[in-house]
Amino acid sequence: MRAPHSTRLRKPLKGRLALLLIAACAAALAGAGPAAADPGDPDKGRAVFADKQCARCHLPRGASGSGPALEELRRPQGEMELAGRLWNHVPGMLAALGEGGAQWPHIGAGAMADLMAYLQADASRDPAPDFFKGHLLLLRKGCLKCHSLAREGGRVEPDLAEPRADYESAAAWAAAMWAHTPGMAAMAVQKGIPYPRFSGDEMGNLVGFLKHAAATAPQRRTEAAPSQWAGAPGDQGDRR
Repeated sequence: MRAPHSTRLRKPLKGRLALLLIAACAAALAGAGPAAADPGDPDKGRAVFADKQCARCHLPRGASGSGPALEELRRPQGEMELAGRLWNHVPGMLAALGEGGAQWPHIGAGAMADLMAYLQADASRDPAPDFFKGHLLLLRKGCLKCHSLAREGGRVEPDLAEPRADYESAAAWAAAMWAHTPGMAAMAVQKGIPYPRFSGDEMGNLVGFLKHAAATAPQRRTEAAPSQWAGAPGDQGDRR
């Protein structure tokens, strides 16, 4: 008797995930670091900060603002560290914008790179990603309750093991997540899943693992896909 279809698939899928983890550990021991990206312009970033009306809530320390003081945002930090902080910021900002009836601001990858430069984020401050820790974070943060990795996990597109331009730099990742997280936060509430938060080098470890997984997993297509995160509002073609 032939085994049921789901049973026949389960072992190969688990095998692919095991191979991904082994390859990730090997690359981590080799000291693989984050990919280089063009630096942003801090002067342009200051303009982005003003244009997106960030200063309405984030005022200099001592002033009465509804959000964290500007000095808490603008300080020496890693780019992936800042990407994690931006992710954490989404639920509170969504609530504040909802009270004021304001639209969620679109920030493309180029503008995000400039904004990160203005906020004193520097890629050299991010440690090389630990792929083993990144894989554990993927599981512990509940990412696979919605998304899949190598076609194992949830059903929300995209599959996280597909090659993506979003993995190539902290700015590209932060811009994609900035568009994705409002929908993701709403989905988390709908499914009763705690909204995941990141600290320190956690975001760098996670993205480092995902990028490596995308480079080593069997692919359904050969080209890196554009951003298509579920719940992403607005036109993703505007990279600035």
